Amino acid sequence: MEKILSKEDNWRLGFHLMPPVGWMNDPNGLCWYQEEYHVFFQYCPESANNGLSRWGHYVSRDLLNWQFLGIGVEADTPWETDGAYSGCAFVEQDVMHLFYTGNVKQPGDFDYILRGREANTIHAVSRDGRSVEGKECVMRNADYGNRYSCHVRDPKVWKEADTYYMVQGGRTKEGTGEVLLFSSKDLRQWERIHILTEPSLSGYMWECPDLFFLEGSTFLSVSPQGLQQEEFRFQNVYQSGVFSVEGDYRKESRLKNFREWDMGFDFYAPQTFEDGSGRRILLGWMGLPDIPYTNPTVDRGWQHGLTMARELRITKGELTQTPVKEYENLRLQEEAMESGEEKKVTLAEILYENPDSEGFQVSIEEELQLSFEKETGIFTMKFTGDLGQGRTVRKTKIKSCTHVDIWIDTSAVEVYLNHGEQVLTTRYYADSSVVTVKGSYRKGRMKLWHLKAMEVSF
Repeated sequence: MEKILSKEDNWRLGFHLMPPVGWMNDPNGLCWYQEEYHVFFQYCPESANNGLSRWGHYVSRDLLNWQFLGIGVEADTPWETDGAYSGCAFVEQDVMHLFYTGNVKQPGDFDYILRGREANTIHAVSRDGRSVEGKECVMRNADYGNRYSCHVRDPKVWKEADTYYMVQGGRTKEGTGEVLLFSSKDLRQWERIHILTEPSLSGYMWECPDLFFLEGSTFLSVSPQGLQQEEFRFQNVYQSGVFSVEGDYRKESRLKNFREWDMGFDFYAPQTFEDGSGRRILLGWMGLPDIPYTNPTVDRGWQHGLTMARELRITKGELTQTPVKEYENLRLQEEAMESGEEKKVTLAEILYENPDSEGFQVSIEEELQLSFEKETGIFTMKFTGDLGQGRTVRKTKIKSCTHVDIWIDTSAVEVYLNHGEQVLTTRYYADSSVVTVKGSYRKGRMKLWHLKAMEVSF
């Protein structure tokens, strides 16, 4: 077991999963298996600045009490000498099937885009939710088709009737992003049957695809790279969003109404799964590659975390996401917040409600302002000073703002607008574990709960 970081670190997260030490990125292999939630994730314990990727592994029975099981998937075959990259879990007949990308970079003078990289699709199984066995390589670069560069990765698998399906994200040789759809009868022999893409939003690469079903509708989540930044869209270096899929996704279909999952500074590579009660739950990486801002936790031996677990629903015809109800069990005492009143908190939830959608502002340490202007319909997340470590402003337009749920962790904030119609996530770094919050508003009501931390054992 690797060395665990000091609990005296005031930036260690209270109700977000984070690496025990080192680097964390994409959530992988999310599933409900043998009465437990399994959260794998991209993990490099040796360095907070990334390195050889494997999968770390957390388990929980209730999404609040977690046990870290160490490295769940090692990069230990010739198909993954440069890392066990992202993938999924698929459960059938009490067997957990893991599919992921094995990365190999051949030595030589290569660009590793068109030449020099192996993207191997690896299949392994677990029969106890603890150990992984039986690794085999089921697809290599040549199996994806001549259309594609060396960048095809991040398999997500499901089953309909007697057929298995898989999506993978790809970059064509011409530099456009697409999703490849494969089918199989035995989880070993795969055939590409369709391509899902939208030329107006293609970028140059689509990562971490996730095709899922919810309340009779079909959705495709992707993380495109190379989109042109705009004032109210695509404000981060890379994006993550979701399409509605119109028609049969296996044949002729259209991707419509792309919307970003999260409008904040720190969100990428989400994955969804269905739990034992039938809920569709999403977790995202609370971070991004190639960011122009920093995370000073690197100096303390770790970097990044995962978002809160979010339940997906269809509300008035729109896809929404809200924290799973289990987080309410973290609530301690409740307090009313009068306008202009300051509160001292470590972990907190602030709820603002106003049926008239009047403007409001919540500030954290005076340097992070979360505000809505009724006149413009703009919600703003704005940093001043050093609290954001280079983060500046993120904005989103919203027709009204009647319900705002703000979750404040030791170094992360998640904001849910109108019961999850839109969400904004950010990291922040205060000097002390106790921060000052203040709410200002003309109408409505604002209340605060102090929260306790999740239980995480190593």
